[in-house]
Amino acid sequence: MNRSDRTDRRRERGPAGGSGALRWLLLLVVPLGLTGAGLAWALAASDPVQAEAWVRVLADLAGATVLGSAALPRLSERLAPPWQLLTIVAGIWAVMEFAMLALEASEVQGISLAKLGAGQFGDYLTTVSGGQIGIALLIGSGAVAIYSAFGFRNPDRVTADLVLVFTAVTLALRPITGHMSQQMFGSVLGAVHALAASAWFGVLLALALTVRTRGEWAVLLPRYSGWALPLAAIVTVTGVVNGLVRVGGLTEFATTGYGRILLAKTVILIALLALGWWWRRSWVPLATDHRMDAESSLRRAIFEVLLMSVVFGVAGTLAVTA
Repeated sequence: MNRSDRTDRRRERGPAGGSGALRWLLLLVVPLGLTGAGLAWALAASDPVQAEAWVRVLADLAGATVLGSAALPRLSERLAPPWQLLTIVAGIWAVMEFAMLALEASEVQGISLAKLGAGQFGDYLTTVSGGQIGIALLIGSGAVAIYSAFGFRNPDRVTADLVLVFTAVTLALRPITGHMSQQMFGSVLGAVHALAASAWFGVLLALALTVRTRGEWAVLLPRYSGWALPLAAIVTVTGVVNGLVRVGGLTEFATTGYGRILLAKTVILIALLALGWWWRRSWVPLATDHRMDAESSLRRAIFEVLLMSVVFGVAGTLAVTA
């Protein structure tokens, strides 16, 4: 940390620790993600939505946070991997993946989760492809949590790149084998869409959690903006292609649950793109020129992250809607 960063940190910390209090607002990603899932569930109406939609949203949010946190050193060599954060969030991710497995098993068996026995659960894991994929997801997220815990205790003996690779592979497993896998290049499009969305959301969330000074925002925000533009473009293009493949015509946007949820996701995505365009014209230049304090940058980052979490909730439910 150079002298100007230390001066910024003392000046912007303030007597009440306003920035620290603001960061607690990032916990709202959970209820807002679930709100997005609830909105999508309501739009599905009579169309079937799998019961694990709520847990799927939490797993997606956790996985994206891990991906973004592990990518921080790639954004700047000055950023150390937040091993404690990675350990906690990856652990939550693994728990959510196990919960997904149990809910999927009970649904396949046609019984309630409370009545699911060990034998029935084992049959699902060994005989159903969804169970085998779920095991791979659980192993991947669990391995990331264990490695991150080791990194927290031994930061000089680990690398964030390994976490980044394991997380990316694990996040790609579900879309690779999802509904788009039945279409030509569908698996690739689905995986690219999921990884781009996770990086777009996860890196900004990680920055909001770790960046402390105006000087750091001045350096890191333009770099993130340079990443965000192609990531947003990839999310948009792959989402449009996936949607056109699944939706047969314009009427399905009103007559089917999938179409209505996809339309809602599109509307919120358009709002995000408009916000990103405005940020590039206002926030990024001001922060780059040191004309915006750290707390103002943090507020903007939190606002965008929270809006993104709603999209994650809608998208997670869309993925398990017939």
